[in-house]
Amino acid sequence: MDSMKGQGGIQMLLTAEQEAQQIISSAKNLKLARLKQAKEEAERDVKLYQSNMEAAYQKKVSETSGSSGSNVKRLDEETAIKIQSLTESANRVSSDVVAMLIKHVTTVKA
Repeated sequence: MDSMKGQGGIQMLLTAEQEAQQIISSAKNLKLARLKQAKEEAERDVKLYQSNMEAAYQKKVSETSGSSGSNVKRLDEETAIKIQSLTESANRVSSDVVAMLIKHVTTVKA
């Protein structure tokens, strides 16, 4: 009878070991599935973040390039106004400058 008990005990241990292996295998498979799911979610989050950042960058670029065109126009207008102002100033004082130069060139100092 002891040998029967021993055989039955061994058989129970083998069955318990098989069940434990099945539980471990199932847990590993669940863990792998969760890791795969987490990786996919992380990749989706990264792609979403990248697309948001790219959209923000493109918006910023379009805003600055649009305003740079208006900046160029504004600077052209300001430059034209300054050139006109300097030309008018030069025209006003040119006769005085010529007279002063002629006076100093023709005056002989002893």
